[in-house]
Amino acid sequence: MARRLRFNGTDSKNGGCPAVHEDLDSGEIIVQGTPLTDPEDTAQLQHFGPKDAAVIVPRELLVHHGPKEVTRVPKLIDLEEFGRLFETFEHSAWHLETRQGYASDREDPGYAEFLATGTAPCDLDSEWCANIRRQTAGGKYVGRVRVVDNPPTEGQLFLLDYARCNAATGEDVRNLWREDAERLRLPAEDFWIFDSRLVAVLRFDDEDTLRDVEVITEPAEVLRYCQVRDAAVHGSVPYDEFAAQLGADH
Repeated sequence: MARRLRFNGTDSKNGGCPAVHEDLDSGEIIVQGTPLTDPEDTAQLQHFGPKDAAVIVPRELLVHHGPKEVTRVPKLIDLEEFGRLFETFEHSAWHLETRQGYASDREDPGYAEFLATGTAPCDLDSEWCANIRRQTAGGKYVGRVRVVDNPPTEGQLFLLDYARCNAATGEDVRNLWREDAERLRLPAEDFWIFDSRLVAVLRFDDEDTLRDVEVITEPAEVLRYCQVRDAAVHGSVPYDEFAAQLGADH
């Protein structure tokens, strides 16, 4: 069975070697770089076995993208503290959504209305919408990319229709197909990035209920999430364009 590898980063300016990956199941680190092949060099390596391979990488690669501790202890915040992040961010807030549905959506009365009418209601005076309107009116950026299955799930169709409400608050709302997300090697997790310096990873249970939020501020980890953001935005299209394509195909 193939390993599940996560790209942690590279200092290459052209996307080539060297780079660091991490095995998501074992936690092992995979380093790629230029092979060390000169026999006089490999003869100096301690404990170098006949099946071993050595690579040469810049020191800063490991400093920037290697693990900083043996076992990372997650920093968790409650939902109230998480909510305050949307009031206190200074410049930008961006969200990647990858789930097939969310319990919070299904529990909203607007979800039942969408199932009955095909249109999600939009209340721009709700607490969430009012705050986002204030933030974007002040020149701050709020955006998100939603990953969609083919065919879309019921929950994804609800969010695709509700996107017009997100957009009305000033959000930049975009979508991409899951197969494209996999091609781009986007992680199958939900997270927010605030001011490109703090990441809030949302952790759900099997019923799609948000249980807790992990905060990441370690610069190399934040950089990795920012690279995911850049790839997701580049590979996605505006929600209305995506909805038009979906309607044309179905």
